[in-house]
Amino acid sequence: MRQNHNLIQPKQKWLHGFWLVLALSFFSLFILVPLFAVFSNALSKGWQLYFHSIAEPDAMASIKLTLLTAAISIPLNLIFGIAASWAIAKFDFVGKKFLITLIDLPFSVSPVISGMIFVLLFGAQGYLGPWLIAHNVKIIFTPFAIIIATLFVTFPFVARELIPLMESLGNDQEEAALTLGASAWQTFFYVTLPNVKWALLYGVILLNARAMGEFGAVSVVSGHIRGHTNTMPLHVEILYNEYDFVGAFAVASLLALLALFTIVAKSLVEWKSNIKREVLA
Repeated sequence: MRQNHNLIQPKQKWLHGFWLVLALSFFSLFILVPLFAVFSNALSKGWQLYFHSIAEPDAMASIKLTLLTAAISIPLNLIFGIAASWAIAKFDFVGKKFLITLIDLPFSVSPVISGMIFVLLFGAQGYLGPWLIAHNVKIIFTPFAIIIATLFVTFPFVARELIPLMESLGNDQEEAALTLGASAWQTFFYVTLPNVKWALLYGVILLNARAMGEFGAVSVVSGHIRGHTNTMPLHVEILYNEYDFVGAFAVASLLALLALFTIVAKSLVEWKSNIKREVLA
């Protein structure tokens, strides 16, 4: 047995090294090289032009709109995600499976199709278009349409992180708190939320990254009006099509920095969550 083990061990080391080299190669090719290309092109003509491209009025308008969209989408989807996950994990009710299906819908529908749905609903020739025109209300090709589209494509993220965790935790702690005289809100804030805080933060990080980087749905409903309905991804596309490569990559570098921040924050949350699991175990 010892001889066989000694023969197998070098093969295992060779196989482990092969997969490690393959993983690092893919990581370098599809992550490091594109990141290097983004920052090198953004800084190809110096720092002065780089900062000028970011401070340019249309670029600043796209940054502000992106931040506004994220600032509205995050709290609204946070409230929805907590409410939906709590209802699904803790209670049985008619339509529970249908609600779960609705939560997964943005994952299965193309973002472009999502944008088209809102055009069919709120556009001038859409189902609600004549009524909106009659009441002098415009939604499509406005920042409001971008916010609605972003809300739709991002609302599963928090709920999908919380539902499996809440289901695995069960109801024992909540029932104990209620037995000891705590109200429903006290039980929620002092028992339920602390147990899911890392999953909640993880979902918010992913939600924010998607809200700020969404392209397909907002591209359909935005109208690409410079300085008004262009988010950062849309502004990058316009600049690139106009051969303003420094400007395009300068704004793209901000999105790349957001992606790097998301990866770091995601890793920290996973690390903290693993530490908590080990302590509880």
